Amino acid sequence: MRARRSQSHLARQTISDFGDQWQRYTDNEGYYGDVGVLEGTLRPLLKLDDLRGKRIAEIGSGTGRIVSMLLQAGAKEVTAIEPSAAFEVLKRNLVQHADRVVFLNKAGHEIPTDGQYDFVVSIGVIHHIPDPRPVIAASLRALAPGGRIIVWLYGKEGSGLIVSGIRALRALTTRLPHFFVAAIAHFLLLALDVYIVACRLLPGLPLGDYIRNVLGRFSRSKRYLVVYDQLRPAYAKYYSEAEARGLLESNGFADVQLHFRHGYSWTVVGTRRDKSLERGLESHPAQVA
Repeated sequence: MRARRSQSHLARQTISDFGDQWQRYTDNEGYYGDVGVLEGTLRPLLKLDDLRGKRIAEIGSGTGRIVSMLLQAGAKEVTAIEPSAAFEVLKRNLVQHADRVVFLNKAGHEIPTDGQYDFVVSIGVIHHIPDPRPVIAASLRALAPGGRIIVWLYGKEGSGLIVSGIRALRALTTRLPHFFVAAIAHFLLLALDVYIVACRLLPGLPLGDYIRNVLGRFSRSKRYLVVYDQLRPAYAKYYSEAEARGLLESNGFADVQLHFRHGYSWTVVGTRRDKSLERGLESHPAQVA
C-alpha cells in the first residue's frame, strides 16, 4: 500500500513538472519539430507511409510536437492525450489543425478503449510513468484488431557513464526549483557544445551517432531543453531490452519488435492480435509454432 501511494505521488509530481516545463518552453521550432525526427524514431520497424490515412492516439502530447509530426506524416486524425496544465499550450499550438485533432485532458490510462485506433503512439513518455502497466493495457483495448502501439523509451544499455552522471544529478535537480535547474542546464549546455564538436571530429565517442544526426541538428535553445528535460521530471526509468519487450508482451501485445536507436534508446512496436486469429490458434495449438 505504501509503495502504491509513493508511485501515485511520483506520478502526480511528474505530471506537474511537465506541466510547468511545457508552459515555460512552448514552441517546437526547427529540426526539433521536424517529421524527420519521427521518421528516425520509427526506422527500421515502420515507415512514415504506414501512418498515412490512419487514426492515431498519442499519449503524453505535451506542446503538440509529436502530434504535429504525425499530421505531417499524413495521419487522418490524431487524438492528443495530455494530463498536465500544459493542455492549453497544446491546443494553442495545434489550433490550425483543430479539424484533425481530438484533444483530451486526461492521463494515458484514460485513453478511449473502444478499439477505434490504428496506432497508439507514446514517444518519450512511458519512461516517466512509475507504473505504466495500466497505460499499456488500456492502449491494447484502444486499438482495432491488427492495430499497433509505438513506444520510445530511454535505454539502459549503451549510455553507461552518461546515464550514471544524469542519475547522480537528478538526485539533486528533481528537488530544486526551476531557477536552479535552469542554471545547471545552461552550464551543462556549455559542456554539450564542446562535446558536439568533439563528436564531429571523433566519430567513435559515446552517443556520437545521436549527437551528430539528431541532437546536433537542433537549435541551441532546443539542445538546452533536451538537457533540462533530463534533469527536471520527478521520475525517469532507463529500460533494458528485456524490460522494454516485457512491458508490451506482459500486457497482451503480440509480434513485439525492438530497435536499439542511436546506442541509447529503444523503439518498441507491438500488435493487437485479431481475436479471430487468437481463437484459431487456441483451437489448433500445433499451428502456433
